[in-house]
Amino acid sequence: MQSQMLPITMPSPTMLFRTENGDDVDDEQHSRLLLSSSSSSSSLSSNKDDNSKEKMPFLSRALSYTHITHLISNKKKHKRRRGNSSDDSLPSFSRQQSTLTQEVTHAASETYLITRLGFELLRYLGVGYRWITKFLALGCYAMLLVPGFIQVGYYYYRSRQVHRGIVYGDQPRNRLDLYLPENTDDGPMPVVAFITGGAWIIGYKAWGSLLGQQLSERGVIMACIDYRNFPQGTMSDMVKDASEGISFVCNNIADYGGDPNRIYLMGQSAGAHIAACTLLEQATKELGEGDKTSWSVSQIKAYFGLSGGYDLFKLVDYFHERGLYRSIFLSIMEGDQSLRRFSPEVRVQDPSIRSAVQLLPLIVLFHGTGDYSIPCDASKTFVDALQRVGAQAELILYEGKTHTDVFLQDPMRGGKDELFEDILSYIHAGDSAALAKDAVAPPRRRLVPEFMLKLAHKVSPF
Repeated sequence: MQSQMLPITMPSPTMLFRTENGDDVDDEQHSRLLLSSSSSSSSLSSNKDDNSKEKMPFLSRALSYTHITHLISNKKKHKRRRGNSSDDSLPSFSRQQSTLTQEVTHAASETYLITRLGFELLRYLGVGYRWITKFLALGCYAMLLVPGFIQVGYYYYRSRQVHRGIVYGDQPRNRLDLYLPENTDDGPMPVVAFITGGAWIIGYKAWGSLLGQQLSERGVIMACIDYRNFPQGTMSDMVKDASEGISFVCNNIADYGGDPNRIYLMGQSAGAHIAACTLLEQATKELGEGDKTSWSVSQIKAYFGLSGGYDLFKLVDYFHERGLYRSIFLSIMEGDQSLRRFSPEVRVQDPSIRSAVQLLPLIVLFHGTGDYSIPCDASKTFVDALQRVGAQAELILYEGKTHTDVFLQDPMRGGKDELFEDILSYIHAGDSAALAKDAVAPPRRRLVPEFMLKLAHKVSPF
């Protein structure tokens, strides 16, 4: 059923960003197993440098450090001049009122949208016992993590480092959140463009707020990209939205202190699948004659896939047994005939797109061996397929970790987070100063008591 939504007027950048600046270890982690290709994390920086002469970015947005610093400096001076001018006080107040109205309107439209889609989704799901069981388990799981959700939610809505709801396209869900470090005066910073998970049905940009907070504390900007979920859209719409969001990041992140030459693409669960499809489709487009592209695969320094599935042919029956019924899943993926198109593991082995595969950046997959939502074999076989066709690919496994352990419970536990530290080791590879800061960074505080985390682990439907 095609959604018909009223168009949302895109506010000016000034209006969008003013309102977001509001005032405002106990357990040893499991060891992880690294399965590596011929490349390693330490070679990430050097490999990219060696290839820079052969593969130049398509876009002129990859600015030099001097140019970016000059832009940021001019922007700050302009803000100071505007702030010191008493004549601007009335327009500023008017902008605040206008922005408040727009935010209230947007919140109301999103509430209506989510409610309507919820009822529409119930019509698709019916009353299957597996779905009902999962829903009840999800409720218990969420209640156990409420202490953590409250603290993360407070940060999301009150922190001046979070710029919410930045418009990147013309669809109702075409918005992204930016998580900025407190100190943006140290020069252009690395950037992570993140696609959230949610079984292609309940994904939302706020799901990445805990990771965004972690990254911003270590000097990394994160852009969490929202996209249309089913039944508001199907897989083609999700890939299109993700591509437009990545394009916005590539072409505009320098305005926020980001380094357009150090952009990393990341996805979790369904988001990992969407991001992988988007990256491969973009590489294929770049080889096509006459195809217009607004961003280039060469601008992505590496792809991080967390707990994703990449061969849909292997997952259809598995998901059906887990409660994501075959009829629903095939509706999301636009039928049996589209499974190949949206299976990156299958597509990279197609000789007709071998040249496109060679354009892909380093691919690093992370997966827990105790993941029953998407078995870790999904990442193993994808890495094997990539290595067979000559792509750079690595796999890191976390012993005994489930689908949500690595993304939610472990960060809420506090202390040292293995997954997060592994991601940082790739982002900061070759940057001795950043690596030195990471080595002495204080452990994060606990958000949820240990007994509640253990109970959540047991009742988790994922």
